[in-house]
Amino acid sequence: MVARAVDAFRAGSFVHLVESAAEGVAALAVETAGEAALGRLAASSPLLVLTHARARTLKLRLYTPGVVAIPLAGPLNPGLLQSIADPTADLAEPLKGPFETLRGSLPNAYSAAVRLAKLGGLLPAVIAGPALVVPEGSVELPVAAITGYDGLVVDSLKLVTRARVPLEGAQHAELVAFRAGGGEPEHFAVLIGDPPRDPPVLTRLHSECFTGDFLGSLRCDCGAQLRGAVETISNAGGGVLLYLAQEGRGIGLMNKLRAYRLQDQGFDTMDANERLGFESDERLYGIAARMLTLLGFRSVRVLTNNPDKVEALRAAGIEVAERVPHAFPANDHNRAYLNTKADKAGHLF
Repeated sequence: MVARAVDAFRAGSFVHLVESAAEGVAALAVETAGEAALGRLAASSPLLVLTHARARTLKLRLYTPGVVAIPLAGPLNPGLLQSIADPTADLAEPLKGPFETLRGSLPNAYSAAVRLAKLGGLLPAVIAGPALVVPEGSVELPVAAITGYDGLVVDSLKLVTRARVPLEGAQHAELVAFRAGGGEPEHFAVLIGDPPRDPPVLTRLHSECFTGDFLGSLRCDCGAQLRGAVETISNAGGGVLLYLAQEGRGIGLMNKLRAYRLQDQGFDTMDANERLGFESDERLYGIAARMLTLLGFRSVRVLTNNPDKVEALRAAGIEVAERVPHAFPANDHNRAYLNTKADKAGHLF
């Protein structure tokens, strides 16, 4: 159900978010909304809905929890709306506004629509209005499907299949595939050796990084961390590496590339995410805990420099017996990035 709504947003189509029999909101993702679809919303007192993170960048007053809403009037111009939502255009078009944000309460459907845009890897911004007439072809979605989404993804995650896959540096390795019940991306575990289930298992939580893992990008240390984890776990006699489909700390590859553009404009990695409208870390660590549980592990020794990962695993019900340092030398391209993670996110290098 959520997957169909995500596809609709990505295709520039309407999603009808229903909170009760008498209350519903028709929404479009700003990033993909076209002129014709926006024209169908113009008569319903539409709102431009942004996250607090993006609103702070635009110097908007935060009167409503979670998101802010800007009343829109007149013809809705997709290019103008996108320039408000997309911070990579801020330096080229610095004069935006002034904007007045809504002071009254907002139905939960508006924040649910923004969350849906995030799930689609889109900019976290929507245009939405009361569904006085539900647009033809809309995908209908209960607001509860969004508010309960994280828990459903974790609870429905299942081990699908597994196969022996010898790796460079770890020839005794098995790849284990997991899938949730709602059409979400698959996650994988690499079991190295034959680690026993009782003592704490040496574990690495690794969020996928297309640019670092596959292309060998020097802007981050992800590729080195991935290959280094395989080698470290193998040399230790065995353990597990979780490869999580949560690119860019959960914001997706397209938005990560936008964040890179912002970094090229002089913003650090944390500021870039906030300007885009995201939190510093949007990952769902319950998925990692569920994978470990399905594999039979209850206690871990975590290879990480990020103390938040330790606390997130503990909060998800996994015993963390030890944090094992996992650092690699900086280079000229990622030194500022690593310094920001240490200074602002408390990473321990």
